[in-house]
Amino acid sequence: MKRVLPAALVLVAAVVQAADPSINNLSPVGLIRGAETEVTITGGNLANVEEILFYEPGMAVKKLTPAEGNLKALIAVAPDCQLGIHAFRIRSTTGVSNLRTINVGNLQEVKEVEPNTLFTQPQAVSKNLTISGTIGNEDVDNFVVELKKGERLTAELEGLRLGNSFFDPYVAILNAERFELARSDDAALLSQDCLCSIVAQEDGKYIVQVRESSFGGGSNYRLHLGNFPRPTAAFPPGGRPGETLTIRWLGDVAGPFDQLVTLPPANFAGEAAIVAKDGQGEAPSPNMLRVIDLPGYIEAEPNNEVKTASSSGEAPLALNGIIEKEDDIDFFKFTAKKGQQLDVRVYARKPLRSPLDSVLIVYNAQGNGIGNNDDTGGPDSYFRLNVPADGDYLVSVRDQLKAGGPDYVYRVEITPAKPSLVMRLPERRQYISTTLVVPANNRNAVLVAAQRQNFGGDLNLTFENLPPGMTAVPLPMTAGLSEVPVIFTAAADAKPAGALVGIVGTTVDEKLGIVGKLDQRTMLVRGQNNSDVWGHNADRMATVLSEAIPFTLDIVPPKAPLVRNGSLDLKVVAKRAPGFTGAISLRMLYNPPGVASSGNVSIPEGQNEGTVPLTANGGAGTGTWKVVVTGRSGSRGMRGGGGGGGQGNRNGTDDSFTCSTGFADLAVSDQYYKLAFNKTAAEQGQETEVAVKVQKLKDFEGTAKAELVGLPANTTAQPIEFTKDTTELVFKVNVTKEAKPGRYPSLVCVTKFAVEGETVTHTIGTGELRVDAPLPPKPNAAAKPGQPATAAKRLSRLEQLRIEKEQEEKK
Repeated sequence: MKRVLPAALVLVAAVVQAADPSINNLSPVGLIRGAETEVTITGGNLANVEEILFYEPGMAVKKLTPAEGNLKALIAVAPDCQLGIHAFRIRSTTGVSNLRTINVGNLQEVKEVEPNTLFTQPQAVSKNLTISGTIGNEDVDNFVVELKKGERLTAELEGLRLGNSFFDPYVAILNAERFELARSDDAALLSQDCLCSIVAQEDGKYIVQVRESSFGGGSNYRLHLGNFPRPTAAFPPGGRPGETLTIRWLGDVAGPFDQLVTLPPANFAGEAAIVAKDGQGEAPSPNMLRVIDLPGYIEAEPNNEVKTASSSGEAPLALNGIIEKEDDIDFFKFTAKKGQQLDVRVYARKPLRSPLDSVLIVYNAQGNGIGNNDDTGGPDSYFRLNVPADGDYLVSVRDQLKAGGPDYVYRVEITPAKPSLVMRLPERRQYISTTLVVPANNRNAVLVAAQRQNFGGDLNLTFENLPPGMTAVPLPMTAGLSEVPVIFTAAADAKPAGALVGIVGTTVDEKLGIVGKLDQRTMLVRGQNNSDVWGHNADRMATVLSEAIPFTLDIVPPKAPLVRNGSLDLKVVAKRAPGFTGAISLRMLYNPPGVASSGNVSIPEGQNEGTVPLTANGGAGTGTWKVVVTGRSGSRGMRGGGGGGGQGNRNGTDDSFTCSTGFADLAVSDQYYKLAFNKTAAEQGQETEVAVKVQKLKDFEGTAKAELVGLPANTTAQPIEFTKDTTELVFKVNVTKEAKPGRYPSLVCVTKFAVEGETVTHTIGTGELRVDAPLPPKPNAAAKPGQPATAAKRLSRLEQLRIEKEQEEKK
């Protein structure tokens, strides 16, 4: 559906300098639960920031003081706010920032104070606080704390998890004699961050050291230091929604302890963050538990053989266990029915952060293996079981390296293979998560993708919590499509606003009843080869309705089709506000199947039209496709204005104006004809003919023009004309004496004709021309002076082969 935008857009009296805000750093990098903290955010384009968009509940901005490179925000954290990592973006009147995270803790914070590099000159701190510090190159930070005999001391460090840099921290606890009591480089529970604990064996001073593992530096950290518990695993590691469990916390240096935990209610499924508590406090970050409506069973040792397998029940079900020591292996027995298709999945490293690298084996009742798996897209294991007969089946779990320990917790969920749906937002720029900014009285577009599993079918898309004044028009996502464009339109009188918008896909067939929501990954820390080391998964799209920008774009609907093995110039028209002259770069939002487009085209400065060249291969999807073109212009395009030049900065934000066209129909059709080339040969200095057979597939009106391209240097061929009734094209090719001998197998025929005043172009190949050097003249057979050379006769393929054979015999 095409929507005509009011002409008032191009008459705006004053046009803002468009720019996404960007976040470079924030200080402090953590907040305290139940308190108000002023956070200073540094970055770019912060002067017109209006709000902070938090992805999780529990935080509110009490006061916002924006300036150009510095934003101060007074943030209040609710007493019941979830401890741990919280993601946010900032929204201005013109855009939305990159995603950053801030950590919520439960301890008072102090700052690291230099000098504290020497073991003999540590910074004195009390227990149960969070230290905010920075590690410089070859830096070591030392802190001293006094303990009584029997006191627990836990040090948990947030470094990589701050999401700002690739920081590999190291923490150690030493006594006053410099004897290392505990150390940690990478803790499985905390990804690449550190966790170590001791129980003091005597009264005295204890030193906590922080450094980068290889003595590098340049990173911030938060060190939680105190008597609080810090278990590394929970058992059982999951339960049913709303269920109250007695969780046994494992891995704490003071020993295991129990806690009564009520899991999230019935409308929740997935992973729940649970914080361990005991009489001395609570852990500074949560452990993750699985929450799913399955009956749960706990292993009963000994169960390290088929004959001693722990009995459970009938699938579907969940099995909970611990690989408690080296070489341990756990067997479980369950029942299943013939014809069931069951997903057998181990949860250990994700989301439980268990150190277990699982190996899963599925057996029949006699102990014969049916299938196995080590890793499936990660260290956890998965197997699809097609149940061959009613009866008992077994699964076994062990560590890949045959390791084990008291916190090697895992959970096996055996569930029917069900259809599932996840919505995605394809990246427009690599490694940068997609956001949406729609200017007032304008449009912008994004692609929305659907990841279907175990089903096919049409989908409906809905968008929850759009900013007031914004509407969305998606294309139907039919069964054959995995992604579709969606155009968002903002009303002329809409005020700047922001929202986190839910994207929901539902099956058109109500009997299927499948619902999928957005899962958008933002990479915050990248490792070697741009591997995803640390990031955030969001369930909503950051969306901004911004102030008006000084242009709109429209596609001139093409009347002629884009044909397979052909090309077409898609015309785009800009309407400019007075004073705006900047060049506008153009890009297709997506290409229909088999269609390619140039990504380096623009409407030149001061002009109002541009074209996007399109090409279609021989297998391009035929039919009518709704296409969209996006436009971007640097704010330097304003006369008398300054600002950025439209290049994305390192944080994934833009100093530019952006919008899109509405939908336009692009017809992609089959070729009007097929062409078949005959191979041709000619000597230097001669003329030859290249013949091309024409097989008509459908009629066209009028006369077409054909041009032979791909000829070698110093050869020429004149274009020729033909009609729908032509059966052969014959190009006369002049091969000069300077033409280089050889085979030239890349001849292509480019044909053009008009449809409703627009050009239909075919580019069809390939043919071959061989250029030969003349044979030496025979004795007494030299040409008479003044005798003209005879033009080469167009030879049949059989004649060409005969000549080639004669020439080979003479060599």
